[in-house]
Amino acid sequence: MLKRSIALAAVMAATLAGTAEARDQIRIVGSSTVYPFATTVAEQFGKTTSFKTPVIESTGSGGGLKLFCAGVGIEHPDITNASRAIKPSEIETCAKNGVTDITEVKVGYDGIALANAKSAPLMSITRRQLFLAVAATVPNPDGSETLVDNPYTTWSEIDPSLPDTRIEVLGPPPTSGTRDAFAELAMEGGCKTFDFIKAMKKTDKSKYKAVCHGVREDGAYVEAGENDNLIVQKLEANPDAFGIFGYSFLDQNSDKVQGSVIDGGEPTFENIASGKYAVSRPLFFYVKKAHVGTIPGIREYLAEFTSDKAWGPEGYLADKGLVPMPEAERKGYRNAAMNLTNNLE
Repeated sequence: MLKRSIALAAVMAATLAGTAEARDQIRIVGSSTVYPFATTVAEQFGKTTSFKTPVIESTGSGGGLKLFCAGVGIEHPDITNASRAIKPSEIETCAKNGVTDITEVKVGYDGIALANAKSAPLMSITRRQLFLAVAATVPNPDGSETLVDNPYTTWSEIDPSLPDTRIEVLGPPPTSGTRDAFAELAMEGGCKTFDFIKAMKKTDKSKYKAVCHGVREDGAYVEAGENDNLIVQKLEANPDAFGIFGYSFLDQNSDKVQGSVIDGGEPTFENIASGKYAVSRPLFFYVKKAHVGTIPGIREYLAEFTSDKAWGPEGYLADKGLVPMPEAERKGYRNAAMNLTNNLE
């Protein structure tokens, strides 16, 4: 099976090499969170080199990896951005389709913000309370160790310290890496504070995940697509609503929205970098080695992205809200990018 995959990859790479002139721009897909960073690098790359500015499409992390893993050839993207790590099942899909040599590059860190309009009061909430607000099933309010369909309609029903307003949270769809990170870091973080649900992880892992990651579908959580700008507009129009998106986007719209305090931590650059903000995550992009050398400019784009002037502590991506990695980590991923190391094995 492995030999067949390698042979298929070789044939497809040869086909790609023979038709490379059909596409002379790098094509990048993936995460809406990584999109503004990749776009900034692409614009800088286009200005400072002889290559054309890469074409970047915001498809969400899951959607981008699906496109990326579909095969080798000019009809498939060269790079995909992701606000979560690639899953083993996605690596398998890639391999089945001849995409066998992939380089993972961690970009830096981001936090997941629960934001509302600047005109509204600042929210201070725990992950436990947040889970109770957006989960499909929650512990029975009568105190028994049973699960019920989420009965809460206002924040104050969960805790009197929270606003006496209807729960309305605008967030990303299931294809989004931001949604994955929110489910894993915020919802599961609150879910496992209930001992009987935490114990479920050992006895019925699939049920545990369904409970901790399942989002309610009764209108309290509204899937707002991959367009974070649309969420900001809706928050401005409705000061009682909350939205979920990455810290970098919060930072870029700090004149319009504010990030809630979660478990005592504010979503600030310093808190995310130090680990004091509970809902934070790494960001990535993935490179298809078979396209390097045939689609022009990929190596040079990687060099620009992984340069200290871009992703370093004083780099232009930090100005856009990216939280940089420590120096040793940056050096390791730059080496992987420059050597096109297959570092997923």
